[in-house]
Amino acid sequence: MIYFHNSFCISPQPVDLNELQLSTHNWLTVMEPSYANIPRGVLRRMGKAVRIGVGAALPLLENEQKLAGIIVGTSNGGMEDCIRFLNQVIEYKEGNLTPTNFVQSTTNAIAGQIGMMTTNTDYNATHVHRGLAFENALLDASFISAENREKSIIVGGVDEISTYNYNIDFLAGQYKKEALTNQELYSSFTEGSLAGEGAAMFLVNQKEEGATMKLEALRTIHSTDPEDVKAVLSEIADDFKIDAVMSGENGDIRLQHFYNNVETSFPQASVWRFKHLSGEYPTATSFALWVAMSILSTGKIPALVDVKRSKSALSDQHQTILFYNTYMGLQHSFMVVRGVKK
Repeated sequence: MIYFHNSFCISPQPVDLNELQLSTHNWLTVMEPSYANIPRGVLRRMGKAVRIGVGAALPLLENEQKLAGIIVGTSNGGMEDCIRFLNQVIEYKEGNLTPTNFVQSTTNAIAGQIGMMTTNTDYNATHVHRGLAFENALLDASFISAENREKSIIVGGVDEISTYNYNIDFLAGQYKKEALTNQELYSSFTEGSLAGEGAAMFLVNQKEEGATMKLEALRTIHSTDPEDVKAVLSEIADDFKIDAVMSGENGDIRLQHFYNNVETSFPQASVWRFKHLSGEYPTATSFALWVAMSILSTGKIPALVDVKRSKSALSDQHQTILFYNTYMGLQHSFMVVRGVKK
């Protein structure tokens, strides 16, 4: 479908994944860089989601001239700025409102800001599909890339956690009620997970030369029936030899049966977990894809990645990895990537 050539991630963990950053009050917040490539006057007007999204995209564009489009997946966009704007509506009685918070809160502000800062007037789109936003962005990128084979595309997933949407999701039962750290996430057999956020961006195109990995397959379904998930897993098992499973297991006991089914469907595959690093958020699979790209480019599994089951050594970079994730037990995504031999 598409080849991945470069990536950059702003997450709750250091870029080299060498020292675990612990959660605070059941939150995993991003470690923001200095943003040296963003003008200070522009940076101070950016909301957090826009800031981390632009900050993750710009490093990929330093040596890239042929760009066919910018595609971002996000569930909430700049939720913090959205609430600030709504509060202003009440405070100023719909009078003279400052537009900055409104502009920064729209979901398409991230892709739009990247386009403006790079003077890119080609395809610019944002996908807002909750837990499948990033997957739909990838699917869109594969279509646009097929029509523009000589150009690259920036595609990524971005979501922030704010006090407001944390409270809403907490009341909906999405997060843990008891206090714990991300070190204890997989041993906590209770409902809910830890809140997370992050931005991961990728440079993709149709060229195998110089690529690290290729997206071989992508499926998404909406269902609460485990049998529907098993049916998709059976199809994937028929089509691919899976060497490793990147599991979206998040410590929520209500969802564990979905992840157990994946492990039993591929008994000969290693199983890796990542949400103790990123926390739970709608586009967390973009972080997982960034981790996998690091693994396939170096041939080594970072020490912070949780190896739940190890079936074979990472003998070479030509491996096939299945990503499975469910968001709230309703939206399910399945991605298969293969390492490209250098």
